[in-house]
Amino acid sequence: MKIKKYAVLVFAFVGFISCAQDKNPVNTNHDFELVVPDLSIPWGFVFLPDNSMLINEKEGKIIHFKEGKKTMVEGVPEVYNRGQGGLLDIALHPNYKENGWIYITYASSEGEEEGGHTALMRAKLQNNTLVNKELLYKATPNTTKGQHFGSRIVFDNEGYLYFTIGDRGERDVNPQDITRDGGKVYRLNDDGSIPNDNPFVNDANAKKAIYSYGHRNPQGMVLHPETGAVWTHEHGPRGGDEINIVKKGANYGWPVISYGINYVGTKFTDITAQEGMEQPLHYWDPSIAPSGMAFITSDIYPGWKGDLLVGSLKFQYVDKVVLKDGQVVKEERLLDGLGRVRTINQGPDGYIYVGIENKGIVKLLPKK
Repeated sequence: MKIKKYAVLVFAFVGFISCAQDKNPVNTNHDFELVVPDLSIPWGFVFLPDNSMLINEKEGKIIHFKEGKKTMVEGVPEVYNRGQGGLLDIALHPNYKENGWIYITYASSEGEEEGGHTALMRAKLQNNTLVNKELLYKATPNTTKGQHFGSRIVFDNEGYLYFTIGDRGERDVNPQDITRDGGKVYRLNDDGSIPNDNPFVNDANAKKAIYSYGHRNPQGMVLHPETGAVWTHEHGPRGGDEINIVKKGANYGWPVISYGINYVGTKFTDITAQEGMEQPLHYWDPSIAPSGMAFITSDIYPGWKGDLLVGSLKFQYVDKVVLKDGQVVKEERLLDGLGRVRTINQGPDGYIYVGIENKGIVKLLPKK
């Protein structure tokens, strides 16, 4: 009898979790095509002007995919491949055709301390080799902890470069302290220098590159196509994944306020709101483990223009977030069950491309 009772309880718990994950309906009005097969963890990718692709594999490889062929890029910086750390995001300078600059974030062991921390580098691609490499930012201090490196890169309409670094597993130390790296969104000039109007440039002890703070682990960042605002999403603990609109000098509250709890089920805060701390535009409970983010701006997908796409690592789908008057009014699941979604981009052809772990990069197609 005890065994049966336990089995019923387990079944009930599993059923509860399933119901929680199934609250968003599955949208079947789409199909997909596998464009780049046989990838492990395609953390980030970009399209070059000739429509070829540069793909970051977390383990530390950059793949140049052109006309169906993969070529390994040489000269990739050594990465600290531990836990969630490795080779992370990749982005092109807005004037890439003129200057050739490519930007990457990665976990780096450079420094005196053991372990690693997130770094930002720019380089140029010549004969499938990274050249003219410049380290623009290296967070400190290194730690052997394997979690929360961030990291996404985006340029705004004024040419400023934004990138994210997670709290590195030091939630009670880093996110609320502007003298320390981690749990922040950073803003730099394209050459790595500090913009004169960054919010903490006049604070003697602050990390001058910080633009906003109180973040946990932002692994999604994108520019809003109409307002030009920087949008991010970040991993919560158990519950409390968030979408945020980044504001200059703003505090997003982690870990003082949160809609989540510890992974073991205990609380670390009873506060969800506090004066001087930003509320998320939207939060998920249960957590979907978001990674990758893109707005649909093309007319290829009937009725989807303006929707926001967010990848789910945990539940293995693309979350199509419908917005109205700046608020989330509906969510639907795309590519349901295809695999852990790591990154999302809209290609120059207007189609959405999705990087899926242990599969590759797929092209989202409207169903005919």
